[in-house]
Amino acid sequence: MKNIEDVSSLNVITLAYLGDAIYEVYVREALIRQGIVRVEELQKRAVLYVSAKGQANILRRLMEENRLSLEEIEVVKRGRNYKRSSHPKHTDILTYKLSTGFETLIGYLYLSKKEDRLLEILNYIEVK
Repeated sequence: MKNIEDVSSLNVITLAYLGDAIYEVYVREALIRQGIVRVEELQKRAVLYVSAKGQANILRRLMEENRLSLEEIEVVKRGRNYKRSSHPKHTDILTYKLSTGFETLIGYLYLSKKEDRLLEILNYIEVK
């Protein structure tokens, strides 16, 4: 396995790719821990959090409530401002960019080994 010396130098989309996976596992596990076992119900509930709209809403709340450090805001901006030639047809570009910023932050915190801070942000979400 390649040693990642400087996480901040990684491609934003790489961080977002990992962040999306980490976040989805967290949400799925939180729902299962609540006793939801039917896959259809798990999927229906998970989409509220894991979708671009859900992620953008969470990021907006984190920023409006000043819950991110300056370093974390810079990571989010890197993800949000990444130039991409296309975006999914089912969401607007602003929502997509915000969700990419959120995923980038999650991937960055994970690879930076900032587990306590990552859990603090994930627990803030209150998956229901």
